[in-house]
Order: sequence, then structure tokens, then C-alpha cells
Amino acid sequence: MPLNIKDLNVTAGDIRQGSRIPDTYAADFGNQTPSVSVSGIPAGTVELALIMHDPDAPLANGFTHWVVYGINPEEGELSGELRLGPNTMGAKEYSGPQPPAGHGTHHYYFWVYALDTSVEATPTREEFLAAYSENILEQARLVATFDS
Repeated sequence: MPLNIKDLNVTAGDIRQGSRIPDTYAADFGNQTPSVSVSGIPAGTVELALIMHDPDAPLANGFTHWVVYGINPEEGELSGELRLGPNTMGAKEYSGPQPPAGHGTHHYYFWVYALDTSVEATPTREEFLAAYSENILEQARLVATFDS
């Protein structure tokens, strides 16, 4: 299946591409969950998935902060019967940016995936990518930064 990466778009509250994430979304400053909207959803999308990931974290696979399944493609927003997958700490919740002190600027990727099938259960980021990579119709990302 060809991969289209030009129409799908994700926004996350007042977080802007390439900019510093506002403190209110950071773990140490309120840990507010950003609102997310998805547009340009391709035909045939059954479900949207969202993963917020920090590849700069000093761990072998980076740090996954947020995993959301069951996003309705007709709404394109985080509402309704969502299913949260585990973050790197094993918690099924949003965990805002919190790079280690003195570790510099980290990049936070908000990946959205348009899928041609429903995701079963609530896999980790790694399990999701391994099991559903062939079901991704389109993907998009928003990348922002944060430092301690």
C-alpha cells in the first residue's frame, strides 16, 4: 500500500512546529494534556492513533510520553471512547515533557497515524509499530522542543 505523507496534519493546542512547548504541558509545570486535532484524513481511515515520543531521552528506545488509540476519523479530535496505551513508565496516561536536568533540549514528536483497521487492545509504541505498520494509510508529525 503506498504511503501518502502530504495531506494528514496534526495540531496540539498552542504547541507550534519547531517551537518550545509551553510550560503548562510539561510534567513539572501542570502536566496539562494538549488538545489534539487532525485534518486531511484519508478516505478509508478506520481509526486514528497518536503517539508522543521523545527520541532524545537517554534510553535505548527514547521515551514515549503518550499513546492514544480509538480516535474517531470523522471527528479528528480526542473525544469519545479513547483507549490509552502505556507510556514508557507503564502508565496509561499523558506524561508531559521532563528532560533530565542539564540534558539540553529534547525534541517531542506528536505522531498521528491514519489506519485502515482498528487497533486491538492498548499496545505499547513499539508493539503498535511492529503490529500495525502495514495498516498505516498515512502519517504526520508535529515536532516541538522542551528543555529543563
